[in-house]
Amino acid sequence: MFDENVFIKGSARNVVENGKTIGFQMKTHITYYRGIPLSMVRKPHVWIDGQEVAEENIRFSVDEEEWFTLEEMRTVADLKWEYGQPATVRVLMDGGLKVKHKIKLNIVTVTAYIPVPLSGFKEYEVDFG
Repeated sequence: MFDENVFIKGSARNVVENGKTIGFQMKTHITYYRGIPLSMVRKPHVWIDGQEVAEENIRFSVDEEEWFTLEEMRTVADLKWEYGQPATVRVLMDGGLKVKHKIKLNIVTVTAYIPVPLSGFKEYEVDFG
């Protein structure tokens, strides 16, 4: 239902900090029609060529200034991810990615009044070369 909101095409890129490639990231929109606090975002799932990335290697940000582990996000009730505002999912991986890979992203959100999680999947082949 929300697949077209997930993984903004053309947004995947390697991330360089202090001259070192620390991983890659991609942008996504919310799988809901309005903003929610980060505590209502459930684990973003990332797959590289069919292999799921471990939770401890994923970071999430709504502004690319404050980054949260998935465990930390569960307690962030005062920072809101607004509808229409792209968020960033970062995968920590020394050296990043160097060639074409199939990257799949799943974003799941919950709300106070809808009894089931709202989920969206999107996969693209991305050339990091």
